[in-house]
Amino acid sequence: MIEWLKNQKCLLEDVRITLESTGTYHEQLCTELYDMGIHISIVNPYRIREFAKGMGILTKTDRVDAFVLACYGELKKPSAWIAPLPEIRALKSLINRREALLADLLREQNRQEKTLTTSTPKIVRQSLVKCIKILEKELLAIESEISNHIDNHPKLKQDMELLTSIKSIGNQVGANMLMVLRSHDFTSAEQVASYLGLVPVERRSGTSVNGRAHLSKTGSSQIRAKLYFSALTAIRHNPHIKSLYDRLLARGKSKMSALGAAMRKLVHLCFGVLKTGLAYDQNYARQIFDS
Repeated sequence: MIEWLKNQKCLLEDVRITLESTGTYHEQLCTELYDMGIHISIVNPYRIREFAKGMGILTKTDRVDAFVLACYGELKKPSAWIAPLPEIRALKSLINRREALLADLLREQNRQEKTLTTSTPKIVRQSLVKCIKILEKELLAIESEISNHIDNHPKLKQDMELLTSIKSIGNQVGANMLMVLRSHDFTSAEQVASYLGLVPVERRSGTSVNGRAHLSKTGSSQIRAKLYFSALTAIRHNPHIKSLYDRLLARGKSKMSALGAAMRKLVHLCFGVLKTGLAYDQNYARQIFDS
């Protein structure tokens, strides 16, 4: 790519590259381009698809996709991507590894459970026991490494202490929110909620369309799941979240809608404690909930 740009007689500082987020596949390329001083914008694929539809483009090929991305970058001028610090990238890798191990462990445990109601050879049952023990050991090791990694970086440790000062935010949710908040240059809590797919979406038009609002769910489903369980804890043990939840139910909102609002408020609190550098307290929470 760099050779191609040079052949176009482009100065690297004048180049603007727009690309879709592709999970982890774009990270190495973006990091190397960023280190060379090139302006990079990473865009949610959903936005690109909707932009293409707005242009009347339904065909999907590599050439067409490149054209749409170029048009999006020129017209929308998305903000520049800033590479996360090395310790944040390492934390992300550790967390992703933990999630992969946990998923593998749950699959093996489900398979083991099925052997209780089926005729399964002994060697298969033994294999499952062996694999589960290995995965449990690896999971404990990676969780220990995550904790050590955070403790070995003073800024990460400080941020973690701020996040876990919020009632119902434990180590796992705290580490995930730390990864998200320090991997992106968010300017508002609303941006974080939108990134995580926690923004309510309504479908209402005249009298014919009146769909119930639902979460956009455009972000990480794994982090949303963790926030969901944190919100369940919060509506019982965090007085501010409980007050919000009860107030919404009294207004006629569904339990899931009120729980979604509780998840968003937890995100607001996480963003707030890192932005201010102040631990969670009742006065600060009251300001957030009254805003």
